[in-house]
Amino acid sequence: MFNKLIASDTSKTTLIIRIMVGAVFLSEGIQKFIYPAVRSVGRFDKIGFAHPEFWGYFVGVFEIVCGAAILIGFLTRAAALAMLVNMSVAILITKIPILFGHGILGFNVKHFDFYNFWSFAHEIRTDYAMWLGSLFLLIKGGGKWSFDNLFFTKRKR
Repeated sequence: MFNKLIASDTSKTTLIIRIMVGAVFLSEGIQKFIYPAVRSVGRFDKIGFAHPEFWGYFVGVFEIVCGAAILIGFLTRAAALAMLVNMSVAILITKIPILFGHGILGFNVKHFDFYNFWSFAHEIRTDYAMWLGSLFLLIKGGGKWSFDNLFFTKRKR
């Protein structure tokens, strides 16, 4: 089971997706500490989270650790799975409400001029790209230029 989790394909181009996904998650995690009022604690409070201080910084640490792991290709599949869960929750509680015009599961929706498919499509674009990028990495692994490949992939002799 562990071998399947850390195994990697040998594609060289997987690096491109790893850089995109890892850099965005790492950057977003760091920003949760630099700008807590708008990126973490304040945002989580406005959305309606109980204990926004905990959740804001917890998600920040999570994104930093997983983003860095994805960037270097270390335990790529595990980090991608964690970020898939992270993005799925974010989409459910912050983007789906835009489609319907009201909060969901007790979480509040931001004020928008329009609550419809096009407003939803605009707001979800980055989340959707990160979700698909994470799914790709979950399926393929870290690729040729990754720590997963370097340390964990069996070599043909």
